[in-house]
Amino acid sequence: MMSMTMNRMQTGTRSKVEIAASDRKSLRQEASAWQLLFATVGGPRQWAGKSLRIARTAAIFANRKEVRRRLERLHSLGLIEEIPSALQLAFGGLDMLRYFIEPGARDYYESRGINFAFHQILRVLDDPVSMIDPIGILSERDTIIGHLLQVTHANPVYDLQLLSMFEDGLDQIELQTQQVMDGTHPRARSIGAIVEDPEYHGRLLEYVRRFRKNPATPEMRRRALHARDNRHFVLAEETFGTMPAAMRYMARLPKTLPELLQHYRADKVIDPRYCDPEAVAYVESQFH
Repeated sequence: MMSMTMNRMQTGTRSKVEIAASDRKSLRQEASAWQLLFATVGGPRQWAGKSLRIARTAAIFANRKEVRRRLERLHSLGLIEEIPSALQLAFGGLDMLRYFIEPGARDYYESRGINFAFHQILRVLDDPVSMIDPIGILSERDTIIGHLLQVTHANPVYDLQLLSMFEDGLDQIELQTQQVMDGTHPRARSIGAIVEDPEYHGRLLEYVRRFRKNPATPEMRRRALHARDNRHFVLAEETFGTMPAAMRYMARLPKTLPELLQHYRADKVIDPRYCDPEAVAYVESQFH
C-alpha cells in the first residue's frame, strides 16, 4: 500500500498533487557506502555502456542539425512556443540547476537523512551523462529514462514532456519502469542502490500511465521539507517544473554573452521578469 498524502493545488492551467515519500527505508539508506559504490560502479559491460552514452552525447552536442531537429519537434508538439538560442539554453540550464534542482535536492535528501554530496557521487558513477545536460536536450532517450528511474523526482512531468522528442519515448519509460520493478531491467541493480524511496517506481509507473492518457493530469509533486518556505524556490519550481514554462523563461533571458554573464553573476535568486506572470502572481498570493 502506497504511503501517500495528496493536496490538490491550482496554478495557471495545471493542477498539482503533493505526494509524501514512503516511510519505509530503501537499500540506499540501509546499505554500506562500499556496497552502494560497488553497485553503482558496475563491471566492464556497464562502463562500456556509460562510455558509449558519453560519446553519443558529445556527438549530439556537436551536431547542430540534430539539436535543432529535437527543438523543432518539441515546438511542433506545442511544448516550446519560442525556441531559445543555444546561449539562452545553456544559461537557462545553469539557472535551472542553481535555482531549482540543487536546492530542491538538498532539501529532499535532508528529509530522507541522506548525505547530498555522497549521493551525487553515486549518481555520477551510475550515469555520468545525466549530470552534464540539465535540460536534457542533448541526451539520448535511455539517458533521460535512466535519470527518471534513478532520482525521486520533484516533478517528473518535464522529463516526460522531454521524452516526446522520441517517437517511442513514452512507450519506453512505461516499459522500463515496469522492468525495474520486475528486476529485469539491465540497470535494475545500480538504480536500486541509488533511488531513495522504495515506492517511487510504483508511483512513477502509475503517473506515466495517467499522463499518457491525459497530459494535463495533475502533476506528481514531491513533498518538500523546508524548500517551499522560500518564495524564490517556489517561483523556480513553478517555472522549471514543466517544459513550456521553462522554455519561455529561457527565451526571455538576455540574448548576448556579456548580458548573460552579467545575469549569471548578478541574479543570485530567480528574477521574476523572466518568469510567466501567472506564476509570479501565484507566488505573490502565497507569500503576501
